[in-house]
Parts: sequence; structure tokens; C-alpha cells
Amino acid sequence: MNMRLEKDSMGELEVPLDALYGGNTRRAQLNFPISNLRFGRSFIKSLGLIKQSAAETNLNLNLIDKKLAEAIINSSQEVIDGDHDNSFVVDIFQTGSGTSTNMNVNEVISNISISKLGGKIGSRDPVHPNDHVNKGQSSNDVIPTAIHIAAAISIKDDLIPSMKILESSLHKKSKEFWEIVKTGRTHLQDATPIRLGQEFKGYTGQLQNSIRRIQSALDELSVLALGGTAVGTGIGMNPEFCGQVIERIGKKTGINFTETDNHFQSQSTIDSIVSASGNIRSYAVSLMKIANDIRWLGSGPRAGIGEIALPEVQPGSSIMPGKVNPVIAESITMICAQVMGNDQTVSIAGQSGNFELNVMMPVAAHNLLESIEILSTGSRNFSEQCIKGLIATKKGPQMVNQGLAICTALAPKIGYDKAAYIAHKASESGETIKVVALRETQLTSKELDEILEPLSMTEPK
Repeated sequence: MNMRLEKDSMGELEVPLDALYGGNTRRAQLNFPISNLRFGRSFIKSLGLIKQSAAETNLNLNLIDKKLAEAIINSSQEVIDGDHDNSFVVDIFQTGSGTSTNMNVNEVISNISISKLGGKIGSRDPVHPNDHVNKGQSSNDVIPTAIHIAAAISIKDDLIPSMKILESSLHKKSKEFWEIVKTGRTHLQDATPIRLGQEFKGYTGQLQNSIRRIQSALDELSVLALGGTAVGTGIGMNPEFCGQVIERIGKKTGINFTETDNHFQSQSTIDSIVSASGNIRSYAVSLMKIANDIRWLGSGPRAGIGEIALPEVQPGSSIMPGKVNPVIAESITMICAQVMGNDQTVSIAGQSGNFELNVMMPVAAHNLLESIEILSTGSRNFSEQCIKGLIATKKGPQMVNQGLAICTALAPKIGYDKAAYIAHKASESGETIKVVALRETQLTSKELDEILEPLSMTEPK
């Protein structure tokens, strides 16, 4: 590999000749050969937005030469657009502040700018990664700010829209299935009748509540740590810098970002990230319940519940011909499990705020952003490939009158004990509740038909 020699505060270091990153990034690359995990598109884009908005602000405040600022602005746009994603090489498991990644983006933007201005890559001249690209900033306020921006954009543009698509699909199925009566279940045992549409109304409500929680997370993430620099005091920053940078980021993203009113809290903790992750985990819990219910309701088709038929999207077995499995619902349950695990990691990371800095920001960022991404794509896929294609079978309505729990409707007429006796007798004999009640009570067939009418049991009376 052809190398170039760079010099930084720690001395000389060889860097791949054509690399846009520099010595600081190379040291991190050598120090952390841990995994194949790297920051994704959303995070790199957010760092580009910060650097671009910072350069625009520094130019406006006459803190940086116009030619250099414009080069940084244009170079940052290339980072925002994803033109240099392969240049961001630092492992997720790195320095806890994320300094290595901040320097990675500083060096990449610096070298792109140097190239634009006719200089030599790696020279740090005329655009310096620290003095120019990082001016007015510290890794300690840039990284938590980038996490918030990346998460907020992904929630606004991807997660909430996907959740609304799924919510709409569930709502439509609720209306479609409203007149279909089936056996309700509690403790996995037969219970009183319920409309299939009412079950799906419950799922719809879970989505609606989850959307509200995620919106709350978005609101909390819109408060940014930028402006605190090293320890929250704002040392090395022009007093007008932070407000202008955040205003510019807000205009570019369409999100009402604001500066925190307590930089010491914003940099020493990642409480907002922990909270957002918790709300996202809550959605995963709801989604797993829905997906598992769908699996159970479609189980069989002959020896299971079989009250709905799921879309057949692929063969289910390498050995059993004709077998079709609920693979889309299974995929969702795995996504949910991953999100729950991610949240545990974020929670542990949140406990690692020592004095003025949290030292697990990279891993918190990775897990939070992964959760948002897979729930976004998973929710949309669940809607499109499963929920929209669900069909109600005849099995649910057929089994209602065979159920024992419909004797609940008899209790107000004949008393709990007598109704329980009839249920036990029907269970032992295999007869229906109506047949046993005709024999054991004075109620007529017409009266029993009225009392035991399944649809009437699905609402108060």
C-alpha cells in the first residue's frame, strides 16, 4: 500500500496515500481494530450538517477567511450527500467521546477543501481540521448534537411515517373485519366473543399511542448540546456562534432545533437519548405483541386457530411440501428483540456519564440509530407484505357457538353457579351451551338464541 507521511501533535505517522482522512483518524483506525461496525449514513450526514453550518456561521461572524469557509461549506455538502462515506473508517467501539469520529470528519472535510484549493492532501494547509473545520466546536458538544440531529431526522422522515402507514393498515382491517364475530381469548383460553375488528382496533390503538410516544422523543431530541464546547462552559466559542449554527441546521432539516438551557446537563449525560430509546423500545414491545397475535391467529391452517389467513410470500419448508410460514411476522419479532437489546445497551451507556462527559456516546448512537432504522423499514414491510393482505376465514364465526365462555351471557339470567354448572356439563359431553341449557333450565330455544347471540356479546347491554 502506498503511504504518505503526516505529522501531528504526537509525531509522524504513515497514512494511505489516497485517503481523505488524516493522522488522527489513522491512529484511531490502528487503535480500535474491533469490529466491522461503522457509523451509518444518518450520523455522517448530521456531522456534515454541523460542519457546514459552523463554517457558514464562522464566515458570517468574520471568524474565518471567505475562501476557506466556502471550501469547507462545499466540502461539507459532499459529506452530507454521501459522496465520501467510505472515508469514515473509525470503529464504533472507540474513544467514548466520539473524538475519533469528529476528527475523522474534520480531516475528510479539510482534505477535500485543500484539494479544491489546489493544495496537497494531508498538509493541513490552507484548511486545518482543528483550526478551521472544528472552529467553535469540541467533540464533546458535536457528537451528542450529531446523535440528536441524526435521530430526530430519522424519526421525522422515516420512523413516524412508517408507523402511520402501519397504523392506517391496521385501522382499515379493523373496519373490514368489524362484523366478524370470533372467540375471544384470555390466558390462551376461550373467553367471551369478540369482533375480529375489535381485536384489530386494539392493535390500532397501540400504534396510535406509540406514535405519540415517539413524537415526544422527537421533541426531546430537538434540544441540542452544541455551544458547550469542552465541558459546558463554551470556552473557545464566539457567543453568537451556537445560536446561528442551530438556526441554520433547523432551516436545512425542517426541525425546530433549539439550544439547551443547561449545557452542563446536556454534555455530562445522554438522558434524552436514553429516554428516546426507551420510547422506541416501548413501540417494539407493542409491535411484538401484534406480530405474535397475527402469527397465532393465522396458525394451522387446520390444526391451529386459523381465524385469519396470512399472505403466502414464500415456501416455508425444505422438507414439507406446501408448508407456508408467517415469515413477515417472524421478521418483525426479531427486529423487536434487537431493539429491546439495543435499548439495554443505551441504558447502560447512559450510566457512564463521569463528571462533565458521557464516555459511551458512540455505542449509544449506534444502537439508537439502528433501532430507528430497522423499526422504520420493518414497520413499513409488515404493513405492505402482511397486514394489507390478511383475510378473515370462516373458522372464527363457526367456532363461536361451540365455545363454553358464551355461558357468561346466561349468568345474569340464571346465576353464576348455575351457568358454571352448564359450562362444565357442556365441556364433559361435548354438547353446546344451548343444548345443555335447554335441558337444565326453563329457558326456551328462542330465549336462548336471543341470550346467546354472539354479536350482542361484543358490546355492553
